[in-house]
Amino acid sequence: MTARPFFVAALLVGLIGAAISASYSDEPSTRISHIGIIAGTPRLVPEHVAFEDRLRELGYVEGRNLAIDFVHDNDLDRLVAAVGEFVRRNVDVLVIGGQDAVLKAAIAATATRSTPVVFRAVDFDPLAESYIASLAHPGSNLTGVAFQQPELIAKRLDLLTQTVPHITRIVLLYDAEGESQRNAVTQAASALGVPLEAIELHDPPYDYERALAGTDGARGDALMATTSAFHRPAAAAEAALRHRLPGIGARPAWVEAGLLMSYGPSLPDMFRISADYVDKILKGAKPADLPVQQPTRFELLVNLKTAKALGITVPPSILARADEVIE
Repeated sequence: MTARPFFVAALLVGLIGAAISASYSDEPSTRISHIGIIAGTPRLVPEHVAFEDRLRELGYVEGRNLAIDFVHDNDLDRLVAAVGEFVRRNVDVLVIGGQDAVLKAAIAATATRSTPVVFRAVDFDPLAESYIASLAHPGSNLTGVAFQQPELIAKRLDLLTQTVPHITRIVLLYDAEGESQRNAVTQAASALGVPLEAIELHDPPYDYERALAGTDGARGDALMATTSAFHRPAAAAEAALRHRLPGIGARPAWVEAGLLMSYGPSLPDMFRISADYVDKILKGAKPADLPVQQPTRFELLVNLKTAKALGITVPPSILARADEVIE
């Protein structure tokens, strides 16, 4: 008879221990976690697919233990409004794309609620903007993946001039998001002795044909564009081809649409990192303790079909460095 109380006590201890172990498990909780995503690109682009694939690898299944609300819009005001709506609905994690204005809205909206914010593929310096205390220890309710576009756009200029060595003038298309990039590439072009004509784009969706035709005669023999969530690579590449302008963009979509080249960080890699951070936060980690990550993989793509159409012979040195060549 004395063994029975011991058995019950042992059983209770075992159950409690199992419950405690489960609370620290690496497996996602069976409760439904709610993620709000605000993006400047559609959900089916490769980087968003990579993000959701990574969440599935980590054990999250939409409809079972995960709910995703995805907002994509080219209207900045509507994106900013979506931030407030997600915060009011008390999402578990707010995931923000590359628009500085949207991230600022998220910081303001979550200031009193401390909703975790994960930014991904932002092309500005969150430390310089005083959004975080340091890259290693953000010290606030936000963290994520960031990279420096001013440095990258100067690298794109270098690659373009190596590929098309007799450029006499470059047309640069930029919008309000690309001001720091415009300054960086202007300095780099000046150092190379290549004149640059900067044309500002207004009111998306942008009219690239009108921008390149230009009533002020602002034309060149090569094209660059700053990064922006509001660019339409297919429309821009089509206009560039009509005007026979070899150009370089930031993302593979530009080359796939017919632009000569692209160079930039691997967005799928960056989005997978942001999925890891969402997972960590859902399991109890604080954004303040998760260091801001920077990309380590960069991709160069070249479109040889476009090169042939424009009468350009791409140097072997560029082809050897290319991660992908479209023929």
